[in-house]
Amino acid sequence: MSMPIASHAFSLPSLPKYSNEGNHETANMALIFDRYKDRLATLPKEKGWITENLYMYQGFWHQSSRRISVETVMALQSTFKAHPTDIYLATLPKSGTTWLKALVFALVNRNRYKDDRFSTHPLLVSSPHNCLPFIETEIFRNTPTYVDSHSPRLFATHIPYTSLPQSILESGCRLVYLCRNPKDVLVSMFHFANKLRDKSRGLLTFEETFELFSKGIMPTGPYWDHVKGYHKASLEHPGKVLFLTYEDMKIDTVNNVKRLARYLGYPITEEEEAEGAVEGIVKLCSFENLSEVNKHGNLREDIPNDAFFREGKVGDWTNHLTDEMSSILDEITKEKFYGLDITWNNPIC
Repeated sequence: MSMPIASHAFSLPSLPKYSNEGNHETANMALIFDRYKDRLATLPKEKGWITENLYMYQGFWHQSSRRISVETVMALQSTFKAHPTDIYLATLPKSGTTWLKALVFALVNRNRYKDDRFSTHPLLVSSPHNCLPFIETEIFRNTPTYVDSHSPRLFATHIPYTSLPQSILESGCRLVYLCRNPKDVLVSMFHFANKLRDKSRGLLTFEETFELFSKGIMPTGPYWDHVKGYHKASLEHPGKVLFLTYEDMKIDTVNNVKRLARYLGYPITEEEEAEGAVEGIVKLCSFENLSEVNKHGNLREDIPNDAFFREGKVGDWTNHLTDEMSSILDEITKEKFYGLDITWNNPIC
């Protein structure tokens, strides 16, 4: 018997109230984890980064017994109902997810806060992850993030394209995919994993992390297969899947934000452009601003807000990878992306 997900449309997400809702989430998580425990036992597994193990499902590695996990993917595939007006933001972990969430939330909701120049904007008081939820975590909520009134609903996901719920693939909704240089993904994921990893298991060394990543073993990886899935979809359905790179967004943020706004159906008007609306959104969603807002507190009891803000830079991998490691990843990427127009437009490749 599958657990139903409430059908809900867009309204400004309320900031989470962890008392009753938190208890409901814990109970719902336990039910879902129990439902799929027998199936989990049949899946191939490898050493995990944050959790003890990663499990192979439909060609990709997933964590278990967490909000974003293989059990979540299975449950969503059975129950999630997409709306044609939905907007989904898809990423691999540590590929600019937090920034993309902030930008899209700010663009779609900009008229709500125009008069007071963002003084009461949710991004000034809360994490982008509270403002724009993952579908992976939505499944555990008794009270949906959105109420049954307006559209679009805004969701994020780390699920590979080929594992998305069928209702998303068939709904005609819009998807935005943000890709990042694999070397920077590796470095960022290494630091993130060690922040959240149970310290009793010891910290990951960079060498063992590199070895796992190179073999494709990372949460929702292999990296290359995840990227290729969404890139292929963007070529086949250019009006429905927008493929962006973190590096392009960093190099020319203003023009890429305007491009993103057009794709989402919320183009920047001439009046807004003259008033500096885009620059205001870019500043609001900047690493400096978001990291200051999220300096304290927890997203969840086991995840501090500041875990999502380390460097936010392009090319930090040069401080971690040896020349040999860099060459190995270059060769893997060249082979995996052969014939594909996937590049990172920055001087450090």
